[in-house]
Amino acid sequence: MKFFTLVWSNLKRKKLRTALTVLSILVAFVLFGFLAALRVAFSAGVEVAGLDRLFVRHKVSIIQFLPESYKQDMERIPGVDLAVFATWFGGTYQKPANFFARMPVDPEPFLDMFPEYILPEEEQAAWVANRIGAIAGRALAERFGWKIGDRIPLEPDIWMRKDGKAWEFELVGIYDGAEKGTDTTQFFFRHDYFDEARRWGEGSVGFYWVRVDDPERAAEVAAAIDAEFANSRYETKTEPEGAFVQGFANQVGNTGLMLMSIMGAVFFTILLVAGNTMAQSVRERIQELAVLKAVGFTDRGVLALVLAESCLLAMVGGFLGLAVAWAITSQGDPTGGMLQVFYFPTRDLVAGIVLVLLLGLVAGLLPAIRAQRLAIADALRR
Repeated sequence: MKFFTLVWSNLKRKKLRTALTVLSILVAFVLFGFLAALRVAFSAGVEVAGLDRLFVRHKVSIIQFLPESYKQDMERIPGVDLAVFATWFGGTYQKPANFFARMPVDPEPFLDMFPEYILPEEEQAAWVANRIGAIAGRALAERFGWKIGDRIPLEPDIWMRKDGKAWEFELVGIYDGAEKGTDTTQFFFRHDYFDEARRWGEGSVGFYWVRVDDPERAAEVAAAIDAEFANSRYETKTEPEGAFVQGFANQVGNTGLMLMSIMGAVFFTILLVAGNTMAQSVRERIQELAVLKAVGFTDRGVLALVLAESCLLAMVGGFLGLAVAWAITSQGDPTGGMLQVFYFPTRDLVAGIVLVLLLGLVAGLLPAIRAQRLAIADALRR
């Protein structure tokens, strides 16, 4: 730290060059933060998926329905602790762009299945007591300015009512997530009200979540469920909840590989930019470095000074970039609902800090070695 003034003065020698290099590094790490948040958004639900939960759907396609009576059949299978059904509702709130997940469920078993959805007891009781009651996630309620007691109309596009009217629900609860990655952009209402009022499909559901009593037996229980309904009119496909969510995310491609490829190209370019800046800085100060050696600086001391300069350059740009990315992504989904979970994970922030330091060390390594090997007489002669 006692040589900080010397290192900082060297960076200020060419202010424009230093500023442009810092700006390039800053932009790279802002991009790093955004891509990390995008990776979380595309894989939303995978990391918070329950290890003890299975997802059961029709064997042909998720858009095919299953009987509601399968619930009792599944709960009789050894190893199954609880089965909960749901159905994709669709519908439109105000305008088609207002997209969010809407599903009818059985309130009490549903909340038992998903303990990560935190709903106050009085709101749970209100949901059970009110046939047109519904609950919404905190992020969804804040998006539309909903509050307890609001009436929320949904225009049907799949599930028409018998009376031809729009569906209307009363918001009786707003749930929070126990973990940061928990999806709080969903809307749930009661299945019994939905089943009685819909024009067609009574007694059918879209899919099931099944909780097993021993996560280590999940594969065995999944096979038993599919065997139970094999050769029936409604055969099933059962898989771990995390595998289903990951497979759903992979429909848009291998997002992890794509994001890593982008970041690899960006950081390779930034490494060249920072390395070139340090190389030019050392070339311009060869005689000064020789003077430092002449007055008593060791070869290792000169090496450390150049590396410190490179690391400081990377830290100023990198840490500012990470801070900007953290501040922007902390505001949540920038698309208005398309990215349900959008944040800069702490582990990626730590990885970004490590990358900043590595960038500084690698960019300054070759120029620092060159400075270390300078011969005093030859350098002063230039």
